[in-house]
Amino acid sequence: MRILYFAWIRERVGCESEEITLPQNVSTVQDLINWLSNQGSGYQTAFGDLKIVRVAVNMEFSDFDHCINNEDEVAFFPPVTGGGI
Repeated sequence: MRILYFAWIRERVGCESEEITLPQNVSTVQDLINWLSNQGSGYQTAFGDLKIVRVAVNMEFSDFDHCINNEDEVAFFPPVTGGGI
């Protein structure tokens, strides 16, 4: 699985991307977040408040209960905002 991190999430995790093999007990995005949060303090900080984290699986916006597998690409990023003048 390829994991991508953007903006302040990348800064807190300390890398732009990484390749992992999913542990057997990880089958959803939420499971992945729980597992990543145990990989170090940067991950704990990045995923400490999921209200300000968005996820895409294979370049499609997703939610935390989305099922994932080793062939997927998962991206974590802050909420996207837009605005006018």
